[in-house]
Amino acid sequence: MGTVMQQNSLWQAVLGEIELSVSRGNFVTWFKNTCLLKQSGEEVVVGVPNIFIKQQLERKYGNLITDMLRKNGITDVNIRYKIAPTTTQQRPTEDTVAPEASSASSSGRPTADTYRNPKSGNSLAHSYRQGLNERYTFENFIVGASNELAFAACQAITQQPGTKYNPLFLYGGVGIGKTHLIQAVGNILAARQPGAKVLYISTEQFVQEFVDALRFRKTADFTGYYRTADVLIVDDVQFIAGKEKVQEEFFHTFNALHQANKQIIISADKPPKDIPTLEARLQSRFTGGMSIDMQIPDLETRCAIVQTKAQSHNVVLEQDVVEYLATNIQTNIRELEGALNQLLAFCEMRGLEPTLVVAASLLSDNKRPKHLSSKQIIERTARHFQIPLDDILGPKRDKDIVVPRQVAMYILRTELHLSFPKIARELGRKDHTTAIHSVDKIEREAQLDGTLRMAIADIREQLYA
Repeated sequence: MGTVMQQNSLWQAVLGEIELSVSRGNFVTWFKNTCLLKQSGEEVVVGVPNIFIKQQLERKYGNLITDMLRKNGITDVNIRYKIAPTTTQQRPTEDTVAPEASSASSSGRPTADTYRNPKSGNSLAHSYRQGLNERYTFENFIVGASNELAFAACQAITQQPGTKYNPLFLYGGVGIGKTHLIQAVGNILAARQPGAKVLYISTEQFVQEFVDALRFRKTADFTGYYRTADVLIVDDVQFIAGKEKVQEEFFHTFNALHQANKQIIISADKPPKDIPTLEARLQSRFTGGMSIDMQIPDLETRCAIVQTKAQSHNVVLEQDVVEYLATNIQTNIRELEGALNQLLAFCEMRGLEPTLVVAASLLSDNKRPKHLSSKQIIERTARHFQIPLDDILGPKRDKDIVVPRQVAMYILRTELHLSFPKIARELGRKDHTTAIHSVDKIEREAQLDGTLRMAIADIREQLYA
């Protein structure tokens, strides 16, 4: 890493990462006019324009720069800052970076051609690119009360893309079928319009490609690629939170596509208003079409999923085995499918029938952990709602304490099946009718309040993690 060109390429990569980690104002003030003067052996010398920037980088941003160098393969070095008034002239130009970017194409990094020619076979040929998975179809998606609205909306979009439910925003917990549905839409539209530009990306991929575009100074090609999509499907958009520069880019991409009546489909683990540090302007746009809460499938739907997956393996399961799997794995369909695959593989290798006895013996680890206690449930609930344990156990009746207390009672009842008097005692209550009222109240409200339902699911997931 001795040449000027290589040093420039390294520092552009570091600056690209830093730009995503600090505000625009801080980046322009403290980092924009810096360069890498030297990188050899155990020393890195960063050039800065003046003493004020030197002091700020040393005192406030030293750890950040160290971390970003480490992400780019530079470890165990001493960083020194040197005042270099000609720093701005030493920043690489478009011409100096282009050869490096071109030579990088063989290692999976984007080049100008990969951005400009999205129809080519090696378009954006990153090792992390996902693309549509053809196995996700409407035909093999099991519809139930928990997802029928989302399913109907996705089908409607395939008939009128860009005009109905635009954008479509699906949200819900892990492993309940969001990715399956949004990719099924993409597969249908791509099949019906072979010339259409249907893009499916994870948010992680979008962020990484944006960083690469900054690194190789190809932001114009990056924006051109995404803003000319006919359908843009973005998975797990919650990971855009906190990334100011990426949010700005995504905002402009969203506007360009929406103005051109191009279909946008987005998924997340929570509604836009609950995604932390998501800009208000993005929250507003995400909710401007149709927002749908995908809930945890009920028992009947889970049973249907197990039966359908088993049939795809040419296996017919007894109903008691189906119900055992569907009852013991309630919150994550991926986990449910994994348990079924584990059972079928075990039986195939040993020449056994997949009976209830075999399933119960093999998959007992998927049941509620034996060590799970009332104390753990109460502590996890208090931590989730960010209130002191003493408050949830104490006499306070503030709403921000009463609701977590009621949630804890509900989870004690549903997970440990404790009696109401026992639940009341665990939460410091004297009257067991309080516990009865609390459990009934949370059970009713969770059917209507998606945020409450997701909070309960998050607490359960942490308990079983």
